[in-house]
Amino acid sequence: MGLNKKNFDAVIVVEGKDDTIRLKQFFPGIETIETNGSAVSDEVLKQIQKLSESRQIIVFTDPDFNGERIRRIVTKAVPDAKQAFITRKEGEPHKKGSLGVEHASKEALEHALSDLHEVEPQKSDLTPAIYRQLGLAGGSGSRKLREQVGIKLRVGYGNSRQFYNRLHTFGVSLAELKAAVKEVENDK
Repeated sequence: MGLNKKNFDAVIVVEGKDDTIRLKQFFPGIETIETNGSAVSDEVLKQIQKLSESRQIIVFTDPDFNGERIRRIVTKAVPDAKQAFITRKEGEPHKKGSLGVEHASKEALEHALSDLHEVEPQKSDLTPAIYRQLGLAGGSGSRKLREQVGIKLRVGYGNSRQFYNRLHTFGVSLAELKAAVKEVENDK
């Protein structure tokens, strides 16, 4: 995937300068806008909204609580923004440091930016009862299962409620979810 200005016209919303540096290390033509942490200012949101009038916006935040908070804030301001995710494992630092995009490999970044998700609430055949029956809520292994299924589906991790809502938001069907759960269980 040759990400550069000629074939990648989107603007990537990231948390900070380290994320920008990492992306530009592998994709020199890529353009970013930094939120400067989880306290996203009104000024930055206005810049993102203005950019969204002429450019595609991709939200690419860290796979942690603050990253999810920023993702929600930016997506509320720009509902048609596309979403890119890395897994927690892909964002782990090699030495000390916090989890984040700035630690991801080139392959993980390419995969995330080529497998974008759109926030388009769709009708889903997934119900809370089936979600629980699949073991994604209410059980001792639910958290780990959600994490692994989130990796398979490349939709990130969330607590039980967040993950259920995310599956609906990205239009994951019951069949897709069952297949991912089965695949995770077979990998054990």
